[in-house]
Amino acid sequence: MKSTSLSDRCIDLFSYTVLTAMALATLLPFANVLSKSVSEEWAVVSGKVGIFPIGFQLDTMQYVITSSQFVRSFAVSAGITAVGTLLSILLTAISAYPLSKRHLPGVGAILVLYIFTMMFNGGIIPNYLLIRSLGLINSLWSLILPVMISVFNLLVIKSYFESLPEALEDSAKMDGARTFTILFRIILPLSGPVIATIALFYAVYFWNDFFNPMLYISDPSLKPLQLYLRDIVMDADSSSAITKSVDDMMNVSGEGVRAATVIASTVPIVLVYPFLQKYFIKGVLIGSVKG
Repeated sequence: MKSTSLSDRCIDLFSYTVLTAMALATLLPFANVLSKSVSEEWAVVSGKVGIFPIGFQLDTMQYVITSSQFVRSFAVSAGITAVGTLLSILLTAISAYPLSKRHLPGVGAILVLYIFTMMFNGGIIPNYLLIRSLGLINSLWSLILPVMISVFNLLVIKSYFESLPEALEDSAKMDGARTFTILFRIILPLSGPVIATIALFYAVYFWNDFFNPMLYISDPSLKPLQLYLRDIVMDADSSSAITKSVDDMMNVSGEGVRAATVIASTVPIVLVYPFLQKYFIKGVLIGSVKG
C-alpha cells in the first residue's frame, strides 16, 4: 500500500479546507434565502432568520407562485430556455461538424474568424442599434438570435467530433450515407456527453440572462423571470407595492416574498443538474483535452 508523505497530507488538508470554505460561501446565502421563504412572518421582519428557518409556513411561497406576473414571467423564461437551447445546440453542432474536418479548404481561416469574435465585438450600442434596425425590440427573438452560437461551446463540440474515429464516417460513406445522414444518425448519437454538457451551458445562460432583456424588453407581458426578479428585489416601488399588497395576509412579508421569488426561480434550473451530471464531467473533459 502506497504511503503518503507529510507534504501530501498538508496539501490534501489545504485543498479540503479551501473547497469546504468555497462550498459554505456558496451554500450559506442560499440557505438563508430558503429559510426566509418558509419562516414565520414575524421572524423575517425582525431579521432573526439565519441558516435555519424559524417556524414553518408555505403561505409566502404560495403567494409567489400563484402571482399572475410570476407565472407569466416563468412561462416566458421557460419558453426562451427551451427554444433557445434547442436551436443553439442544433446550429452549434452543424457549425462545428465541418470545422472538425481539417482537410476541407478554408477551415483554418473560418476558425480564425470565429475566434476573433471571442476577443472583439461591436459593443452594447452597436448591438442595440442592430437589434432595433431588425425590428426585434420587444420581441423574444432579440434574446435568442444574438447568442445562438457560443464560440467556446462550438470549439468544445468541434474537439469532441475530432476525437471520434474517422473509420465510422468512412464506413457510412461506403454504404452511401451523405453528410447530414452521417451527422444526425452517426455523429450526434455518439456525442451524447458533450451535447448534454453544452445543452446545460446554453440552458443556464438563457434562464439566467438578465442584461439582454433589460436592454431589449420593455413590454411587461414579455418580461422574463430575471427581469421580474430585478423589479421585486431592487425596485423600491415594487417593494412598496408588495408590502402594501400583503399587509392583509398572515405570515407574508415583503422580504419573505423576495426570498420566495428567488427560490422559485432558482429551483427549476438546479433540478436539471442531477439528470445531466453523469454526462457533464465526461463531456467537458473530452472536449477540453482534445482541443
